[in-house]
Amino acid sequence: MHGYDLLVVGSANADLVIHVDRRPTAGETVLGSDLATHPGGKGANQAVAAARLGARTALLARVGDDAHGRMLTGSLRSAGVDTSGILIGDTPTGVALITVDPSGDNSIVVSPGANGRLGTADVAGAHELLAAAPVVSLQLEIPAATVAAVVAAATEAGTRVVLNPSPPAALPPKVLEGCDPLVVNEHEARFLLGQDAGAAPEDWARGLLALGPRSVVVTLGAGGALAATADSAVHVPSVRVEAVDTTGAGDAFTGALAWRLGAGDDLETAVRFAVRVGAVAVTKAGAQESFPTLDETEQL
Repeated sequence: MHGYDLLVVGSANADLVIHVDRRPTAGETVLGSDLATHPGGKGANQAVAAARLGARTALLARVGDDAHGRMLTGSLRSAGVDTSGILIGDTPTGVALITVDPSGDNSIVVSPGANGRLGTADVAGAHELLAAAPVVSLQLEIPAATVAAVVAAATEAGTRVVLNPSPPAALPPKVLEGCDPLVVNEHEARFLLGQDAGAAPEDWARGLLALGPRSVVVTLGAGGALAATADSAVHVPSVRVEAVDTTGAGDAFTGALAWRLGAGDDLETAVRFAVRVGAVAVTKAGAQESFPTLDETEQL
């Protein structure tokens, strides 16, 4: 019996959000709404998404000894996330600068801050956390060496790895081979595949599987998602909803997916559930504030 359903290793950021009529082009200044500050970061988002759904979730991350760090820790605890893996240091908490247009699409610039200090020594010191969950979920807002260390430790412990390579970066073969699944959107798939990306999600999935992961999930926004293994590829359609803000929707999807895989669902079943969670998440403003409970997801 595991102590947790899911361990998330990743970033915790303060999201500074401004709504704009349109996003500025290079060299242009536009006026926006009042600044709003929300808890965020891909790691914290995934942990909160899973905990809101009822998963016993822990987060390994770093924050600063500052107001943003305290806000994030409080938000995680309120959502039911175990924060014993939150490490506090002198480097300021990470910050994400987010602009949201009227269609709900967003642009994000991240200042890593304390996230960049989550190191391999922290992973070595968290071996009990890594062994306490059937699945570990990762993103790339923490150092590449730390990601590689988590994948190696998880593989040794028999823990399943779910990796979303966002923001996109080159991944070594050992990391790719440990992914089950590798979760990408169109931009991330094209980055990893380069000139060999192809024109369709099925092409991206085949190309990515050839790089080594045991399975691949391609998220398609309003188009749903594609779940692929070496033996099959299944397109899972989305639920039609009115999008308000897409911030954090991918994190909600991945957190839900990782939880259901750890609970024993096969890949297609887990993706079908995660697509519904992501659909609910875009109907509300903000990242963590928009993540649904299990009841809200089942009502959809």
